Amino acid sequence: MATKYVFVTGGVTSSLGKGIIAASLAKLLQARGLKVTIQKFDPYINVDPGTLNPYEHGECYVTEDGAETDLDLGHYERFLGIYTSKASNVTTGKVYQTVIDKERAGTYRGKTVQVIPHITDEIKRRMLLLGKGRKFDIVITEIGGTVGDIESLPFIEAVRQVQWRLPEEDCAVIHLTLVPYLAAAKELKTKPTQHSVRQLQQEGVNPDIIVCRTEKPLPLALRRKVALFCNVRPYAVIEAIDQKSIYEVPLNLQRQNLDGIVLNLLKLDNTIEPNLDAWKCFIDRINNPSKQIDVALVGKYVELQDAYKSILEAFIHAGAANHTRVRVHPIQSERIHEENVKELLAGMKGIVVAPGFGSRGADGKILASRYAREQKIPFLGICLGMQMAILDFARNVADIPEADTTEFVPETEHPVIDLMEKEKEMMGMNNTMRLGAYQSKISRGTLAYKVYGKQTVRERHRHRYELNDKYIPALVKAGLKISAKNPRTGFVEIVELPDHPFFIGVQFHPELKSTPEKPAPLFTSFVEAALAYRGTKIAGIKSL
Repeated sequence: MATKYVFVTGGVTSSLGKGIIAASLAKLLQARGLKVTIQKFDPYINVDPGTLNPYEHGECYVTEDGAETDLDLGHYERFLGIYTSKASNVTTGKVYQTVIDKERAGTYRGKTVQVIPHITDEIKRRMLLLGKGRKFDIVITEIGGTVGDIESLPFIEAVRQVQWRLPEEDCAVIHLTLVPYLAAAKELKTKPTQHSVRQLQQEGVNPDIIVCRTEKPLPLALRRKVALFCNVRPYAVIEAIDQKSIYEVPLNLQRQNLDGIVLNLLKLDNTIEPNLDAWKCFIDRINNPSKQIDVALVGKYVELQDAYKSILEAFIHAGAANHTRVRVHPIQSERIHEENVKELLAGMKGIVVAPGFGSRGADGKILASRYAREQKIPFLGICLGMQMAILDFARNVADIPEADTTEFVPETEHPVIDLMEKEKEMMGMNNTMRLGAYQSKISRGTLAYKVYGKQTVRERHRHRYELNDKYIPALVKAGLKISAKNPRTGFVEIVELPDHPFFIGVQFHPELKSTPEKPAPLFTSFVEAALAYRGTKIAGIKSL
C-alpha cells in the first residue's frame, strides 16, 4: 500500500488550533492500528525557531535527534506517543537555504533559480520525505500560517502540485476556519469561512473537509450552508467547538466521524473502531481529580503561556497520574525581590524554576531557589533553573559569595557555571549547544534513582553552559549531592540536597518527553512530594 498524505491548512486567523486538529486526527487513525506521523511546515524565514524570542513564537521544542522546532511538534509527540525528528519541521528558511546551497554548488547547471519550480520542488521533496520506504501508512502535514498570506503561497502551491501529482485516493486536504459568533446579532457567521475557502480554491487547492472552529454549536442548516458555498458534502463540515481540554478534541472529532471520512477519502479500511480506552481514562482523571495543589512556576516569559507549554502539559499528565489538579501559578522572576519573595510564594506547595537564556530575571530565580531550599518546599530546577539553584547554594551555603555564571558575567572570578573546555573549542551560536537526547548515569541511593527507578536515562537538552567541575569538591563538601553525570563527557546532569524532602535540579528538560500515557517521572514525583508537603502543612494546622 502506498503512503497516504493528509494536508491541514488554516484560514481567517492564526492560532485556531491546526496543530491540535492534526494531532487529534492522527491519534484517531493511530488508535485504529495505522502507523501515522505528523510534520509541520512553517512559512517564516528563520531556519528554525532556536533563536526566536519565546514571546514571538512560544517555546522552542527539541526533538530526540536535536532539532529545534515549532511547539506543535510537542503536541504531535504527546498525542501520538512517538518521536518526531529533524525532518518533521520545515521552514521557509530551510527550504531557501537548501536551494541556494544547490545553486552555489552548480546543481542547477546555470539555470535561473525560481520559486516555481525550484522552491516548490524542494518543498514537495520534503513533504513526501517521511513517506519514503513506507514506514508510515499516513503522513499528516500541517501548513503553518493562514491562507492568503504572501509567505504561505509557495507551500499552498506545493500542496496543489502534490494533490495533482498523486492519485486521488492518496491525498486529502482539511481546511480549518473560524465561524465567529456575533453577540450583538446573536448569530454565527459563515462569511469568513466562505472567503477563506474561496481564497484556497483560487490558489488551486480544493479542500475535502472543512473543520469549523467555533464557540457555539453549529446547527445543521448552517453546516449545509457552508457545504453548499464551499463545495463539500454536508457530512464533511466538522464542528470544532471549544473543549475543556485539548485532550478532549479527538473524542469530539470521533463523534463526528472525521477519521472515518478521511479513511473513506483515502480508500482505507474503515471497519476497525479506534481503541481509546487509555485516553478516556486519562481524560476522566483530568476532569475528576480527588486532590488539588498549588505550584509556582518562576520564569521570565510567564506572560505568554505557550512559552512554557511543555511544562504546563507535563503538570497535567503528572496531575492525572496522581488524581490531582495541579494549579500552576506563573510568577514573573523579575518581580521577585528579597522583600517580597515570601509574599509571592506564599501558599505554594511546590516551586519550579523554569529554563531560559539570559540574565533578565535571574536574581529572582536565585531567590526562589533559596526560599524553596530554606523553607523545605519541594523544588524542581530545570536547565537554567538548576544552574540558578547551584548559584544560590554556592553563594549562601558553600561560602563562595561571588559565585556566578559566565553567561551573565564573562569575567567573573568564580565561574561556577561555565562553558567547559571542550565546548570553548567550538565557540559559535550553532555548535556550542547541547541539543537532543543525552545519557545520564544515576547514582544508586539518590533521590534521582528513586524517581527514575533505574541507573541510565536519556533526556533532552538545550543549553550551552555546565556546572564547572572545578567547583564540584567545594559544593559537595558543603552538602550538594551530584546524583547523575553524562557517562561520556562527565558533565553534571542532576544535583540534589539530601537533607531536603524534595530538592532536585536537572540540566535537561524532562517536560519534553512527558505524554498523557507516560508522564515524566520527575514531574510525577514532584507532584507526589507537593502533595506530601501539603499533607504535613494541613496536619500542622490541625494540631494547633
